[in-house]
Amino acid sequence: MTQIEPIWKSRLLGAGKAALTVGLLSGYWGALGLMTYFAKSADNLPSVETFWETSRPPSVQIIDRHGKHLAVKGAVDASPVKLSKLPEHVASAVIATEDRRYNYHPGLDPIGLTRALYKNWRAGYVREGGSTIPQQLAKNVFLTADKTLKRKCQEMMLALWIERSFSKEEILEKYLNRVYFGGGNWGLEAASQYYFDKSASDMNLPETAMIVGLLKAPSRYNPLANQRGAEARTEIILNLMKAQGLISESELKAAISKPIIVLRPEDQSSAHYFADWIWPNIETLIGTPTADIVVRTTLDKSIQDWAEWAASENINSDRNAKEVAIVTLAGDGGVRAMVGGASYASSKFNRAVQAKRQPGSAFKPFVYLAAFNAGLSPWDKRIDESVEIGDWEPRNFTEKFRGEMTLETALALSINTVAVKLSEEIGRERVVETAASLGLPDLKPLRSLPLGAQLTTPLELTAAYLPFANWGDRVAPYGIMSISTAEGTPLYIHMPPPRERVVSSAGLRHINRVLKTTVDRGTGRRARIDGRDVAGKTGTTNDYRDAWFMGYVPDMVTGVWVGADDNTPMLRVTGGSIPAQIWKDMMDEVVKPLPNRKLPVSKPPLRAETDDNLGVLLNSIETSLD
Repeated sequence: MTQIEPIWKSRLLGAGKAALTVGLLSGYWGALGLMTYFAKSADNLPSVETFWETSRPPSVQIIDRHGKHLAVKGAVDASPVKLSKLPEHVASAVIATEDRRYNYHPGLDPIGLTRALYKNWRAGYVREGGSTIPQQLAKNVFLTADKTLKRKCQEMMLALWIERSFSKEEILEKYLNRVYFGGGNWGLEAASQYYFDKSASDMNLPETAMIVGLLKAPSRYNPLANQRGAEARTEIILNLMKAQGLISESELKAAISKPIIVLRPEDQSSAHYFADWIWPNIETLIGTPTADIVVRTTLDKSIQDWAEWAASENINSDRNAKEVAIVTLAGDGGVRAMVGGASYASSKFNRAVQAKRQPGSAFKPFVYLAAFNAGLSPWDKRIDESVEIGDWEPRNFTEKFRGEMTLETALALSINTVAVKLSEEIGRERVVETAASLGLPDLKPLRSLPLGAQLTTPLELTAAYLPFANWGDRVAPYGIMSISTAEGTPLYIHMPPPRERVVSSAGLRHINRVLKTTVDRGTGRRARIDGRDVAGKTGTTNDYRDAWFMGYVPDMVTGVWVGADDNTPMLRVTGGSIPAQIWKDMMDEVVKPLPNRKLPVSKPPLRAETDDNLGVLLNSIETSLD
C-alpha cells in the first residue's frame, strides 16, 4: 500500500498537468481565433460620420397585383425629440424594458449577455437577446438585420465606439429618434403622433408604457391590430418600472386603471386589414425597412372593393350579424381579397385571420371527401334517422328525419345524422387525416368532429377549400409578390413552391358534384350565378352564433363568415342567408371578366339510383337552411 500511493499520486498529478495544459492551449487558441475574427469583422465597418445625420423615415408603398395603390406606411415627417423636453418616465420606461443596467455598463452588458445565452441554451432556441441600447442603436443606424456572427461582432464594436464617443443622454436621445415603433413609424415623435395624436412630450405614463412595449415586437403589440396584446404588454412594462423602483405603487395602480385612447387612421379602407396582415412578413423577408420600398401584393383592388361593398350591403345589426370576414384565394394561393371586419375604423381586429370560430356544417365536405376516398360514391344511400353515440344524439337543423337518401342529397340538405354516420363508419381518424391533408391540422377525433365543432379561422377554412377549385392541388396562401426599392431594385421575389396534389381525380369529381348540387338545389341556392359552375357549402353553428358560406368557381374560392365578436346568437341567420348573399353579390361581379370554365364533376353510373324527389324535399324545408 505504501508503495502504490506515490505512483497513484504521481499519475494524478501528471493527468492534472496535461488537462491544464490542454485547457490553457484551447483557451489561448480560442481567444486568438476570436480576436482574429473581430479584427476581420472590423475591415469593412460602416463609416461613423453619419451618426448624427437626420433623414425622413422610409416610406413603404403597398400596391395591388396590377400596381394600384392600397396603402402607404411610414414617411411621417416628425421633428426629432429632445430628451430634456420629454417626461422623466419616458427614459425610465425605455431603460427598465430594454437595458436595465444602461447607466452602468460600457456599451456591452456581460451580465445580460450571459443571462440571455443561458436562457437560450436552456430553451433550445433563441428566446431573448442580450443587446444593450448602444448595440440596438448601432444596428439601427449602421447595420442590416442579418443575423450573422460577423454582424453581431460589428454591432458590439460600434456599440463600444458609441459609448466612448457620446454621453448617455445623447445615446438615449438618438436611440429614441431612430428606433422602430411599428405601423411604419420610426422615432418616438412620429409614433406618438400616429398612435395618440399628440407630441411625445405630452405622453402620460400609460401611453409611454404602451409605446415602449412596441419595441419588443412592433407588429405583435401594435394597439391598432392587437389591442388586447398591447394592453397586456403595457401592464408588463408598468410592473417592470414598479419592480425597479421607478414608479410607486399608487402610480402603478393609477396608470393601469387609466384608459388609453389610440388614434384611428383617417384612411379606413378594408384593404388595411390585408396591409396589417402582410406587414410582419415584410419585416421577416427584408428586415425593418431603412429606405423607401414598394411592396407589390397579390390583392386585387377591384375584387377587394366588391367584397367590401357586398359586406356593407348585407350585414345586419338588427339580427346581430354585426361582423364579417371575407377571404378570396386564387389558384396559386394569392390572396385576392381580405375583409377583416365591418369597419376598419371601428376595429382593427382582423377576423379573417385572427378570429377562431366553429365552422359548423361548412366542415362536412371533408367528411364526405374522406368517405369518397374510402370507396363510397355520391349515389350510395344512407338513412336519415336517429343516431346515438354514447349519451350523444345529434339532431338535424330542421329537427326532422327524412329516411333514405343518397349521399349527394344528404350533403345538399346538410343532414347531420348522415355526416355523423359516415364519420363513424369510415373512422374519425380518416376524417382527421383528410382534413389535415387539405390544411386543417390538429383536429381531435371527437364524435362531434363531422359537425364542425372545433375551431378554425376564415383564412384557414378558405385555404382548405382551395384544392376543390384548384384541380386537387393544395397551395399555401400568401400575400406578397415582390418587394423592391423605390428605384426598382428587387429586394424579394416570391417563388411559388411546387403544387401538392391532395385530392385524387375521382375524389375531386365526386366532391365537386355534391357541392355543386348544394348550390344548384340545396342549402346554398342563394349563391347561384346564372351560367356559371358554382360549388360550395353552408355552415351554421348552435344557436346561430356563426354563419358561413364557402363557395368556389374554377381556380378561385371565397369564404364568408358573419357573426358577433362576443359570440352571442344571431336572429336566425344561417349560412344559406346573409353569407350566401354576400358571396353572390360579390362573386357575381368578380367572375364577369373570368373565363367560363367548368368544374370536373362525376357522372352517375348507368344503373345508379338518384334522388328525383330532391326538389320535393326542398319545398318542404324553409329556404334559409344551414
